[in-house]
Amino acid sequence: MAGLVGGISCCLGAAALYLLGRNNEKAVEALKSVTRVEKLRDLANKVLPSVVAISGKVGSDTPINCKYRDMQGVIVQEEVKQLILEKNEERSWDKNYTGVLSTRKTVPWYLDDGTARVKVVRASGVAGLLLDVGSSVYEDSGRSHDSSLQILGVKRVEFVLPIGTRLTVVGEAFRDETGDVWIQPPAKGPFYVAHETIDKLIADQGELTMWFKYASMGFAAFGFCLIVFQVINPHWDVNIRVLDADASAQRTTPDNA
Repeated sequence: MAGLVGGISCCLGAAALYLLGRNNEKAVEALKSVTRVEKLRDLANKVLPSVVAISGKVGSDTPINCKYRDMQGVIVQEEVKQLILEKNEERSWDKNYTGVLSTRKTVPWYLDDGTARVKVVRASGVAGLLLDVGSSVYEDSGRSHDSSLQILGVKRVEFVLPIGTRLTVVGEAFRDETGDVWIQPPAKGPFYVAHETIDKLIADQGELTMWFKYASMGFAAFGFCLIVFQVINPHWDVNIRVLDADASAQRTTPDNA
């Protein structure tokens, strides 16, 4: 019975991986279909709104100054963690970090390639946008709460999207009433904010699609084998438990010789 359940579970996992692969394949096709804009000034001559891929350097008229480093960014996230010592079940001390506070600041920002600017909106929380570690500082505390918990200090880490970072944005470009061009998540279609080029994005998504495909085939084959083996040998798991029990009994039987 265990083999049948395991086989069915593997087949369900294979189906889930197949669906993920299909969704990823659609994402690859969507990326291939977007209009590539070589120079941001070219958007002035295009019919908008339209889903496009653009590249440029991050800029802002009101950048955020990092607290612990001479750096400016358009997104700054600060995470504060306490370094503690606490006693475990063996009464020895374990060192751990516990999250205390996380704050995130954003300001209006744009991409600039030297020919024009395109304002980017609703992009701060998009998946795939990796922030750099701007700074990491440690403040010694030396305080103790009780005999089972000691607070050693506080670690503050700033993650930042720095001014001047080159990014690729895939999204819907549109023109406002003043003629300025913006880019935002489309109602339907891909939206990416990444350090990679559009070609690298397509290649990475293609590799992920292939991984889902082969993993799905592997899970399906293994699950099918388990099910067939269970059907051909319906009592194999019972026999294995009996053999294990016999072996255990032999190990525990005193030697009468």
